[in-house]
Amino acid sequence: MAKEADQSSAEIQERLERLARFIRSAGHAHGLIPAQWDVLRYLSRANAFSNSPVATAQYLGATKGTVSQTILALVKKGLVESAGRSGDQRSVTLHLTAKGRETLEQDPLAALARDVEDLGGKTQRRFSKAVSELLLAEIGRQEATAFGACHECRFLLHSRPPACASFGAALDEANLGQLCHRFKPVRKADSK
Repeated sequence: MAKEADQSSAEIQERLERLARFIRSAGHAHGLIPAQWDVLRYLSRANAFSNSPVATAQYLGATKGTVSQTILALVKKGLVESAGRSGDQRSVTLHLTAKGRETLEQDPLAALARDVEDLGGKTQRRFSKAVSELLLAEIGRQEATAFGACHECRFLLHSRPPACASFGAALDEANLGQLCHRFKPVRKADSK
């Protein structure tokens, strides 16, 4: 019995790995490479506190040097712009340009997103939960930064306007659903 379960787990792992290879392969589209698509996707979802080169590298699990080179290439292509962060001359913010947002509309992984939507409600919820649990386990093993949205974070203060206890700053609606590098999931005891 245990052997069948092991084979099943191995088969799932193998399928996930194969799917990841297909996803990587699809990332060579519209003159971009997979790492460049990854940065564009991340920046489209990062909140105002997490749109820096360092946070981008943390999210992607890549080195600062690799991400820096990727960002430079995207800036040269006119897809990303870099600016100094208000009040901190050493910190840089990254934003998609109009051309970057237009390019992201051609994301080669859009078909995969449609396939996930086609799974149906119950299957999609179970799949999302399973993938999230696998991702969190790997993040824990690698001691990486979790990232998540404010509405699922223990730092969210339900005030008017909503605020972040970690940053000590008010949050606008646009930032509430975006990714943050200081994300800490609400503990089960917190949600009771």
